[in-house]
Amino acid sequence: MKHTFRPKGVCSRQIDFTLTEDNRIESLHFTSGCPGNLEGISRLVQGMEAERVIALLKGTLCGRRSTSCPDQLCRALEEALEARKKSA
Repeated sequence: MKHTFRPKGVCSRQIDFTLTEDNRIESLHFTSGCPGNLEGISRLVQGMEAERVIALLKGTLCGRRSTSCPDQLCRALEEALEARKKSA
């Protein structure tokens, strides 16, 4: 299932991702932000279970900000997993 998330407090403007039926990340794309870092994260998490990505990246900070693009990805994944549970 495809998802779009609008992050807050970071340089990235949008996170688009697809989760498989077993909650693995099939594709991930950040719009704006640090291109090399975000492309690297996208490649690393492809095929991983969303809950594993959340466990690894949740709470990551960017400089003095209270969040980061990886942290915002975790929030997006949490929302998607919660919506999936509610629709089941």
